[in-house]
Amino acid sequence: MSEDRSSSGQRSWLEKITQAFAHEPRSREELLELLREAQRNKLIDSEALSIVEGAIQVADLQVRDIMVPRSQMVSIKACQSPREFLPAILDAAHSRYPVIGESQDEVLGILLAKDLLPLVLQAPDQPFNLRELLRPATFVPESKRLNVLLREFRANRNHMAVVIDEYGGVAGLVTIEDVLEQIVGEIEDEHDVEEDSFIKPLPSGDFIVKALTPVEQFNEYFHSQFSTEDFDTLGGLVMNSFGHLPKRNETTEIGEFRIRVLNADSRRIHLLRVTALDK
Repeated sequence: MSEDRSSSGQRSWLEKITQAFAHEPRSREELLELLREAQRNKLIDSEALSIVEGAIQVADLQVRDIMVPRSQMVSIKACQSPREFLPAILDAAHSRYPVIGESQDEVLGILLAKDLLPLVLQAPDQPFNLRELLRPATFVPESKRLNVLLREFRANRNHMAVVIDEYGGVAGLVTIEDVLEQIVGEIEDEHDVEEDSFIKPLPSGDFIVKALTPVEQFNEYFHSQFSTEDFDTLGGLVMNSFGHLPKRNETTEIGEFRIRVLNADSRRIHLLRVTALDK
């Protein structure tokens, strides 16, 4: 009896899958619509749908779409002593840093924060050569597709690449985490907002803000004057500005702020990056 019920359940599942894909999708949009229909019919959950949508979207995105721009890079100068560059490392709390020569376009290599641990045991008067700790830097063009970059990251076991513009200058940097976040959403790290808070300032001067932040609290923090009558949360305000449910990395300007979507699924916005504009 139990085997019969098991077989019946298995046939039911297969029938549902077969029925969902009875008509072979002829375009990416048709495929996504089939997957959304499967989610509505409880064949897959919203998280699985979001990941599939992100994986498909990666093929359409280029490095320039997600890179940390040059102006927000935390770099270390090769001529600096540990006393000079350690405060910046402690403040940013990243694991990797580009090391530059005379200008930001001269990237000499990548410094891993863990490689500085021997300094703890080193005598203060002992010579220190930063260049000896550097790992080779990987350079990629702004136009490289994210799916290609992710494949190269995995093949070469790299976690960071310096992005070069069409003139050979440094345009920014990109990490494997930046790419993965396009697929699975925001990955918890030092930039994430604490569970019991809504707004977190970044060293760059930007802010990571939860979409559920009450408009009233946002106004109080940023001294803004957005109306609280039409929308209760910042997510609702942002959704109204877009006029549709935005995807990750879509950007809009509201008042004196530029707002970029960091994490969203097929139902709602989760996390935003807020930049105060100089107007």
